[in-house]
Amino acid sequence: MIEDFLQFTKEIHRIDAIREYVGTTLRLEALVGDLEDVIFSIMSQQGGNMFSAGITAPRSGDSQAGHEILLQAVKVMHGIEEVLAPTIKSHPHWSHLLRSVDSRVDKILTTLRPKVIADHRSLLASLGWPPNMLTGRVEEGEIAAIPNPLLLMQPDKREAYSRSFLGLCALQHLHSLREVRKLDCLGQKDTYRVLWAIDELVSPIASRTEYHFSKWAGGEPKYVFALVYRITRDFIVGIDDVLQPLIDQARLASCSATEAWVFAMVQMLDGFLNKSVFPPLADKCKVEGLKQEAISMWIHLIDLMVAFDKQMLSLLSSEPGRLEGVSRGISVLSVFAIRSEWLKLWAKIELKDAWKKLKAELNDEKCWLNSNDNLSTIRQPVQQLVYTWQDFRVPSIAEFAAKIAWEMIERGQNLPHIPLQAQFIRMTAGRFFWYFFKVLIFRCKRHESDVAGLGDVTLSRICESMNAARFIESKLLEWSDDVAFVEMVSVESHLDAVLLDNFDDETIFFSEELKSIAELQTNGLMEIITDVLCQFEHLSWDYIHNKESHDHAEVSHERAGISTDPGLSLSHTLIQALDFVRDRLLTLKARLNPSNFLDLWKGIADGLDHFILNSILEIGTRFSMSGMNQFHIDMKAVFLVFQPFCERPEAFLPRIRYALQLLQTDIAEAGSLLCGSHQTEYSQGYAIPYVSREQVEKIMNMKKF
Repeated sequence: MIEDFLQFTKEIHRIDAIREYVGTTLRLEALVGDLEDVIFSIMSQQGGNMFSAGITAPRSGDSQAGHEILLQAVKVMHGIEEVLAPTIKSHPHWSHLLRSVDSRVDKILTTLRPKVIADHRSLLASLGWPPNMLTGRVEEGEIAAIPNPLLLMQPDKREAYSRSFLGLCALQHLHSLREVRKLDCLGQKDTYRVLWAIDELVSPIASRTEYHFSKWAGGEPKYVFALVYRITRDFIVGIDDVLQPLIDQARLASCSATEAWVFAMVQMLDGFLNKSVFPPLADKCKVEGLKQEAISMWIHLIDLMVAFDKQMLSLLSSEPGRLEGVSRGISVLSVFAIRSEWLKLWAKIELKDAWKKLKAELNDEKCWLNSNDNLSTIRQPVQQLVYTWQDFRVPSIAEFAAKIAWEMIERGQNLPHIPLQAQFIRMTAGRFFWYFFKVLIFRCKRHESDVAGLGDVTLSRICESMNAARFIESKLLEWSDDVAFVEMVSVESHLDAVLLDNFDDETIFFSEELKSIAELQTNGLMEIITDVLCQFEHLSWDYIHNKESHDHAEVSHERAGISTDPGLSLSHTLIQALDFVRDRLLTLKARLNPSNFLDLWKGIADGLDHFILNSILEIGTRFSMSGMNQFHIDMKAVFLVFQPFCERPEAFLPRIRYALQLLQTDIAEAGSLLCGSHQTEYSQGYAIPYVSREQVEKIMNMKKF
């Protein structure tokens, strides 16, 4: 019984499905039949223009204007779309029916569209479109106004043109609906298309100007851009006054006649460049004898294109509402979106030209100097919260390199699409910086005469390279914070707004360049720090390895620049080493930028902190009371070396500071420490992270109790 009921239910559903299929088929057949009748009526018209003469309607026999029958055909096709769109979603398995209907409608449109466009072109020709361009005046440098036939139309002509324009817009709107539906089925998005009516205004202009464009392209391409801009500018008022009301009447939402006109004119020029200018120019760039001339022509052409884009966009500056995403695409540089090999060739030309300019500057050794460098006068340290570029001692070559890179970036930002911008900038400015980094690295290499240590020449070169690197680093960080670069990173890595909130090094456009330049600065710092510590070790050898020197106090000696408390003495075997460190630090302070110098003197202080304590512990020095006092005086002199750079230098030599504190503890406390008692008090009074327990025991064993 239940099985019979289920079978009965299935049969009812099957019958309903058949009924729905038959109903949809009959409805579509009726609509397509009506459409074919209307199209037959239009196509059977003998002579004349469908927008200016009446024809007989197929069913009613009433006389109607041709454009009304066209609108009737469009209305029928809209009805077909209203049936097809939901049917595709609800019954995708009816594919044969849907394809059959689409095929019949496409065949009708293939017949109808050429007829409508032909009649529209005929009407434009009767209006005197396109007008005479007066190209001779362009060559003479005169920019005369061009009469606009759209503004000179008589009332009957204006009415006929309005009917033709509205009919063409209606047909295009229907065509767009069908394209969107088909693309949705494929999971694709529709792209912006120029209005057919606007395109029909531009097409005859392109045909009439092609001869002049071809004549000017090889020698005077500026005339090509000048003529296109002049035509666009002179007709833009008439386009807006005549066509915008018609667009509004056609109910084309968010459509601007002015922007559509500018976009179409840019596309016209873009097509000419893509077809007739860049192919031969790209071929010449590969021929050895013609390469230099072709490269110069290429750069000149890019300059004209960038200037032209700015002129065209200026025509839209007063537009209150633009088509979303279209304004960015109004660029004659869109030619590089079509031909990626031309984009790579352009980037190669820009990079080669930039490197040529930089090499010319590098030939002069003075390019590494800064006008504010003055080693003869070392100013006393002044605490600053804000530093100027003069304080950073930027070599002129670094500023020049940043300027060249920014010029390439600005040229790349003129490209209409963000992925193209990012690709171009990486191929030009990005690679340019890598080349410049190699120059900085090569300059940091030791001089052949630097056997014992870094000579003055090598030291100066390292400082100059680090100053240049620090400046470039700051510029890259500044540029990376710009919204344009954030957008490029977002597009490149397909990040959404949530991921962009978690901003880190990986979401910085110049992240790889920044890592490389940070490594360059670190290597430079380590080179200098290592040299200073090695020199200090050599000069302090006698002091460190003379165990007896810590058993008695030295003769009082006061060294200029390293002042100690009155009445205290300093070991003469340590004076030369401290003098060297002091002089080297002051020299580096005058040559190096504040940021790197801060890391430098802290690194030297940390190195001395490790070296002095570990050396004394390794040789097993034993301190008498006088020797312990002497060591305290000597270490205070070490602290004073760093006094010009901070208020409490002992804070940056913590191991020595805590060793001195341990040496000054009394015998009872020392014994308890060695026995492991009072561990809590010890942990609170002395810094465990800097001095290990093993080192504490060694330090306490140095004392002669």
